[in-house]
Amino acid sequence: MQNNLKIKVCGMRQQENIEALTALGPDYMGFIFYSKSPRFAGGFLTPKIIKQIPESIKKTGVFVNLKNQDILEICKNLSLNTVQLHGKESPEQCRAIKNLGLEVIKAFSLNSMEEIDQIMAYEEVCDYFLFDTPTRKYGGSGKKFDWSLLKALPSEKPFFLSGGIEENDAETLIEDCPVSPFAVDINSKFEIEPGLKNIESIERFIKTIRKQS
Repeated sequence: MQNNLKIKVCGMRQQENIEALTALGPDYMGFIFYSKSPRFAGGFLTPKIIKQIPESIKKTGVFVNLKNQDILEICKNLSLNTVQLHGKESPEQCRAIKNLGLEVIKAFSLNSMEEIDQIMAYEEVCDYFLFDTPTRKYGGSGKKFDWSLLKALPSEKPFFLSGGIEENDAETLIEDCPVSPFAVDINSKFEIEPGLKNIESIERFIKTIRKQS
């Protein structure tokens, strides 16, 4: 397992919650711009709120099957520097966004080892992969991702491990994951309600992970 495992907290939208999380110093903070998500950040965030987050935390917009123009408009307005594409975006779309200087995370929902091969078309057009549990709602289900699928991973691209990660996983995640992730992505298992995180639980998780990695 690599040193300095990165931590991404996704599904943020309330100002006080964002400020409290910022104090914990996660590596990435995610904001969901998918209108069907219960964590939809539209209408909650303002440029002023985002500007209070230091540059050491990468501000990440999560998008699902949105046009490039709309993605770029949101990123520019809120000064986001990372784009997570969580839908059926093509390699060409990933490349176009990456060529504009934005960091790109391409998410894949995997059910079986047979689906692993689909990611290779994206090898050169994104900065990171993210592996999540398949759901109809594009993430945030709380269902555990089958980490054993990563044994068949044909790529050496650094990746985010997502899908139902909870506080108790902090003790064993580093040993249990068959391939070393670049980062872990946490969301629904750390919530009081959709879009409102339990800061105390996240703090314990971060401390445990960073103590080990």
